[in-house]
Amino acid sequence: MAEVQDGHYDSTSQCTDSLRVEPIYESFLCPLTKQVMRDPVSIDSGVTFERDAILKYFNQCLSSGWRLVCPVTKMELSNTELNPSIALRNTIDEWMNRNEAAKLDVARKSLTSDSTESDILQALQYVDEICQRSRSSRQVVRRDGLIIMIADLLKNSSTKVRQTALETLSSIAKDDNDNKVEIAAGDNIRTIVKFLNHGQTQEKEQAVSLLFELSENKALSERIGSVSGAILILVGLSSSKVENFLIVDRAEKTLENLESCEKNVRQMAENGRLQPLLRLLLEGSPDMQLSMAAYLGELVLSNDIKVLVAQKAGSTLVNIMKKGNREAREAALKALNQISSYDASAKILIEAGILPPLITDLFTVGSNQLPMRLKEVSATILANVVASGARFESIPLDHNRQTLVSEDIVHNLLHLISNTGPAIECKLLQVLVGLTDSSTSVQNIVDAIKSSGAIVSLIQFVEAPQREVRMNSIKLLNNISPYMGQELADAFRGNFSQLSSLVKVIVDNNGISEEQAAAAGLVADLPMRDSVLTRRLLQDGAFSTIIKKVTRIRQGEIRGGRFVNPFLEGLVRIVFRITFVLDDDPDIIAVARDYNLTSLFTDLLQMNGLDIVQIVSATALEKLSQQSKHLTKILPAPSPGLCFSIFPCLSQKTVATGVCRVHCGICSARESFCLLEGKAVEKLVACLDNNNEKVVEAALAALSTLLEDGVDIDQGVMVLCDAEGINPILEVLCENRNEALRQRAVWAVERILRMDEIAYEISGNQNVGTALVEAFRHGDYRTRQVAERALKHVDKLPNFSGIFSKMGAQ
Repeated sequence: MAEVQDGHYDSTSQCTDSLRVEPIYESFLCPLTKQVMRDPVSIDSGVTFERDAILKYFNQCLSSGWRLVCPVTKMELSNTELNPSIALRNTIDEWMNRNEAAKLDVARKSLTSDSTESDILQALQYVDEICQRSRSSRQVVRRDGLIIMIADLLKNSSTKVRQTALETLSSIAKDDNDNKVEIAAGDNIRTIVKFLNHGQTQEKEQAVSLLFELSENKALSERIGSVSGAILILVGLSSSKVENFLIVDRAEKTLENLESCEKNVRQMAENGRLQPLLRLLLEGSPDMQLSMAAYLGELVLSNDIKVLVAQKAGSTLVNIMKKGNREAREAALKALNQISSYDASAKILIEAGILPPLITDLFTVGSNQLPMRLKEVSATILANVVASGARFESIPLDHNRQTLVSEDIVHNLLHLISNTGPAIECKLLQVLVGLTDSSTSVQNIVDAIKSSGAIVSLIQFVEAPQREVRMNSIKLLNNISPYMGQELADAFRGNFSQLSSLVKVIVDNNGISEEQAAAAGLVADLPMRDSVLTRRLLQDGAFSTIIKKVTRIRQGEIRGGRFVNPFLEGLVRIVFRITFVLDDDPDIIAVARDYNLTSLFTDLLQMNGLDIVQIVSATALEKLSQQSKHLTKILPAPSPGLCFSIFPCLSQKTVATGVCRVHCGICSARESFCLLEGKAVEKLVACLDNNNEKVVEAALAALSTLLEDGVDIDQGVMVLCDAEGINPILEVLCENRNEALRQRAVWAVERILRMDEIAYEISGNQNVGTALVEAFRHGDYRTRQVAERALKHVDKLPNFSGIFSKMGAQ
């Protein structure tokens, strides 16, 4: 007799002696399918067929209009009645049971380490065929102890054996919980999971299919999730762009099954799969919502996930925060704390209405108030939300249309800052830092601080032992210092130790921090002409240390990150203070000499790209240069000799060797702050080409000190000629960028045009003439006067002074 493989009759196949099973009878086979019949039925011709096969044949005849005949005898049929062949079906069932038992007996003997690979594979194929027949067959496999034997093959050295064993176990597990439990015994689940990460593609396919079957048992879902790395690997496979569709699909469906266990949902959330957790948060029971919210607060979320959570669950969490009990509110607050730490998600929470309940939680006192540890969380969320940069002056908090920057709200925040512990103080200071970072709301905060008189209490925090509190207070004071410089100066004069504390922060040698940059900016914004503060800084040794830091940064010895530029700008502005009190105290002149400020600021002119440093440096050089005519050592004039009396043409001014051309005395960069001796002229001229009008204005102001009354203006002009500075000054005049620049340029050009040779050469320059005419027509009174004199130098206006003097003599 021939045999059946996979239920198909195969007349050519013969079993080997080691795998012989009971032969099949041809009467068991359907004439149409050539397969063993499961539900044999007889038709009118007396021939027996598989029910489904003959029904399909009848339907084809009817739909095609064919004559209804028996497919075997060709006898015409008078009807399509089907008569069940119960006896044959029972005989087939008995045969199949005997055959399965024989196959299983053969398989049991072959599923050992002593068998050949081919025998093991044949045995696994037998078991797979039997399991696909019916659930009862799968139960027989379990009762015969084959599951344990097949599971042991997962550690076989043959890839083909392992792959086939996984496939067979999937068939055994289908729709049978008892089989699933036995397959999952011991460390089998861990072994299956390993195939997901290290197996070949076909092994991965079979392993993930087997896990899917096992995961349909809820108890086993928890066990699968407890295997280290299982959920992470499945999450990776489900979102993979390189794995085949079957692996991705099975991994996704396995995860969906694993969601039945809360522990698995938590693990999925840890590994970036938040949807199950959010679904339970939104749709679960109150206890489940509380559990998911609490866990959400413990997670470390990526920024993309924070946005997703804010979009899906932000409103729900805000609602829990407003209306839930103490435990629920705590869970919601902790979750919102996580989500709010990213600007994009924080803005979504603002739209969800998070601000009013936050403010209520912070300001409520009495029996309904939150404990301080939760107020700290509320303060942290508020700080996160404010850092998002929204326009808080347009977001109402209540029916009175108050906003976060309303005076009463800011007063309450200031009151809390002064009456709570360091943790909340720090966060509320951070809130005010965020509000004062915005150009649209800083004035509101400044006005509220002024009206509350809180500046003295705020300054006290610069001496706080907690670094975060101190840093946020310094950042806040730095933000408001451009608007409250005098108030800050008054407060510091009342307690110099606080100013000294700021200096200590600035001169700290541990890199360049945000705190240092803010402290430097704060001190730099104090009124420049406040000589009391300047002397206090001198007394503390601040200038000496700061100048050393500036030099080291300039030379590249101190490197910093994103705070190095604002830090350097602040330091330079602090040193700049010295130049504002040069007229007040001779001792300050000595300080400027000791620190060689002319050379320092001349070097800093070359900090291209740092406009503030260049502006401050040029302005400092202007102030220093204005002192030069007072500090130069004037030599006595030589007695005229015979040559001078005989040849009066030789009596025009000459410059003695070693004498400054401009200041007509002994000059130096250190002692008299001379720009010429300090090699600053060329660097200032280079700044006239800057795109920033403020840099150009400051450089021009410094160069103009070479043309002031009290110096040799002609020589000053010649110095500018030598430095190729005349044309850049004329270009500044012609560009006419703004009124302040025009005033300075007109003044400088008038002085330059006093030299006849230059006036003659420039008289033909139409652009210069037009610019002077425009200044004469549209400038203020003083500028018009200067422009008039300049136009006379180039003969654009007649000079009536000589005529008037003659008329007066008549």
